[in-house]
Amino acid sequence: MPASVRSKVKPNNSGTTQLFKNPVLERLTRAHYSVTLGILCSIAAFLLYWSAMEIGFSITQIASLFAAGYFSWTLAEYLLHRFVFHMAPTNKIKNAIQYTLHGVHHEYPKDKSRVVMPPAGALMIGGVLFVIFWIPMQQYAFAFVPGFLLGYVTYAFMHYAIHAYQPPKNFLKVLWVNHGIHHYKDDDRGFGVSSPFWDFVFGTLPKK
Repeated sequence: MPASVRSKVKPNNSGTTQLFKNPVLERLTRAHYSVTLGILCSIAAFLLYWSAMEIGFSITQIASLFAAGYFSWTLAEYLLHRFVFHMAPTNKIKNAIQYTLHGVHHEYPKDKSRVVMPPAGALMIGGVLFVIFWIPMQQYAFAFVPGFLLGYVTYAFMHYAIHAYQPPKNFLKVLWVNHGIHHYKDDDRGFGVSSPFWDFVFGTLPKK
């Protein structure tokens, strides 16, 4: 891990850095976005199949739970980005966690291999989240979690597209603008990547 880890870093628009000396751990921090998203979409499809064919939920039940899961992700995206990925590095442990989870992305925003969470991390966190949702929701989690996962997939795809491609000439351009401001002007604003909705609600929309 780099000797110096910081909550706010100067972006380098080329290159990358090594997080771990262990080559296996280092490899696990990188992935092509399509691998992670393909795995999560497959899991979501299986859970939806189970909801319909094994549990017997109706189309209305599945659609409602799925929508609730998707909307819940948009809030989770905002809260995680603002309070976990940008946590104050008040000690060495928090400093290292923050840099590993997100600080490295701010330092090397063009490193496409670290724009999306790698499969190992996604599967581990996804498993923990399913258990968390299962405890209060029981079988309803089978239709709720796919919406949550597809919410993440939308976020991850948009995040990759914003860093890999030029902004489109349509209503989606605002996502590129907001995220650019977050990276290069003011990282205390613009925490929503796939939608500016929660930035609007909580008053953290980037100042154009």
